[in-house]
Amino acid sequence: MAENNRPRRGPGRGMVPGEKPKDLKGSIGKLMSYISRFKFAIFIVMVMAALSTVFSVFGPKILGRATTVLSEGLVNKISGVGGIDFDKIAKILLFTLGLYVLSAVFSLIQGFIMTGITQKVSYQLRKEISLKINRMPMKYFETRTYGEILSRITNDVDTLSQGLNQSITQIITSVATLIGVLVMMLSISVHMTLIAIIILPISMGLISFVIKKSQKFFKVQQEYLGKINGTIEETYGGHLVVKAFNKENDFVRDFNETNDVLYNSAWKSQFFSGMMMPIMQFVGNLGYAAVALLGGLLAIKGRISIGDIQAFIQYVKNFTQPIQQIAQVINQVQSMAAASERVFEFLDEEEEEQEVPNPVSAKNIKGYVDFEHIKFGYNKDQTIIKDFSAKVKPGQKVAIVGPTGAGKTTMVKLLMRFYDVDSGSIKIDGHDIRDFNRRELRDAFGMVLQDTWAYKASIMENIRYGRLDATDEEVIAAAKAAHAHHFIETLPGGYDMELNEDASNVSQGQKQLLTIARAILADNPILILDEATSSVDTRTEIRIQKAMDNLMKGRTSFVIAHRLSTIKDADMILVMKDGDIIEQGTHDELLERKGFYADLYNSQFERS
Repeated sequence: MAENNRPRRGPGRGMVPGEKPKDLKGSIGKLMSYISRFKFAIFIVMVMAALSTVFSVFGPKILGRATTVLSEGLVNKISGVGGIDFDKIAKILLFTLGLYVLSAVFSLIQGFIMTGITQKVSYQLRKEISLKINRMPMKYFETRTYGEILSRITNDVDTLSQGLNQSITQIITSVATLIGVLVMMLSISVHMTLIAIIILPISMGLISFVIKKSQKFFKVQQEYLGKINGTIEETYGGHLVVKAFNKENDFVRDFNETNDVLYNSAWKSQFFSGMMMPIMQFVGNLGYAAVALLGGLLAIKGRISIGDIQAFIQYVKNFTQPIQQIAQVINQVQSMAAASERVFEFLDEEEEEQEVPNPVSAKNIKGYVDFEHIKFGYNKDQTIIKDFSAKVKPGQKVAIVGPTGAGKTTMVKLLMRFYDVDSGSIKIDGHDIRDFNRRELRDAFGMVLQDTWAYKASIMENIRYGRLDATDEEVIAAAKAAHAHHFIETLPGGYDMELNEDASNVSQGQKQLLTIARAILADNPILILDEATSSVDTRTEIRIQKAMDNLMKGRTSFVIAHRLSTIKDADMILVMKDGDIIEQGTHDELLERKGFYADLYNSQFERS
């Protein structure tokens, strides 16, 4: 039944630029409480950022004095009453250089500390997410796409890290710069300051208009970027099927349609976004012209010096810059809060109960398994297993058969506590499986599933996954028992050959043999074989069956099979239909009854 609940594979969109969180205050609050362990370091960052800003703000005013001294010296030289005081100018310039050097040093220190904080936070979040994944119930992963889960670990944590790194220092620096520049401007001329302030609402209004226009195009761009990634992934992942059914033109057409939308939204968003700087420069130039005109009039009247005009023009430029930065930071904070909301939402998800009080020891399990009136449904209002009961003795080979959707794989998931039963109980050696710690319980099971799984490593390491402390000799012995040794020896590199990311450099049947070898190596007291030989040829299947018979001696084994010829020697066959056991017995007993199993068995030969 689980196959019906599997999510579609697809890429995660990640964070959309400008995406807003559902609860901004709550998200920021959680994030701040999370990084509170670094509060002293953040305090140091705030102090360093403030000092860096203060020293840089004083620079233009002091530099203006050098200009004033130079202009006065020129006037005196022309008048013949003196000359330019280069020593004084040199002292002013050296002092100004010292201020900028100190500002750069403090900025470097705060950047170094803040980068360390954000990377530690990112590291800790990824570590917690990784640990969280191992504690989460199977139903979470069966109801979500791979991309959605991966996006929490990659895109969201990166967005959070970048936003955290830039936003805190940027807000402190921008606010300090804004206040400092405003004070310095007022100290030079109140009238000129009023002109500079009047320009701000004009520029902010124009920027707001551009942002509103561009935002919708950014959202469409990000949405169709995800769609185009999905199209590429599907085409690449299923390229053999695409070619086999001559669907190249259909996929090219779909790609072009998606690409056209992405192109149009991308260039429009970039066009509107690119207009912001020219608009700001245009309005800023108007401000410079107005300030220069008024400053010239005031200088003629002797109310301010030429150096003050130069300093003021620099301050006007510095006055608009922090406002732009604050606007960008607000947008970034929203994305950061939305990312943190998704990350913390994941960390707050329901977990499996890993340990129980006074757990039963899972050591020396003999293999008694009792299913007592099991009732279960993936959804509470939709029961799949209605009333399943069976008693299995140690060492018995139990086959579970039935049509697709009868609940065979579901029973295996219940046995391993991937899900808990709604009512009834499953007992091992007389103890309810809910009385075991989950990890210890699962250590008692060996599994070979219909869907093979291998990871990017050597064949030796893929088999050793069954028991990490196994020697090379034990791995090779397990491979021989699974009839995998011969084909492994023929591969380039043999046991040292590395499987690629999706293990496509070996066949599906060969992957199945590797997973069987892994189960043999694990040497667990209870075995679960879910269509374990579904991907191998009939001749290999016979050999594997013999190896499995040797493996299953003295072990309780549950075999799920559609090919009924492979389970004729089972000690007990449970025939399932619509979540219930409708027949139970050995192969010969069930054939004699001429019931559902007999019809199922005979139909396979009729088709052949």
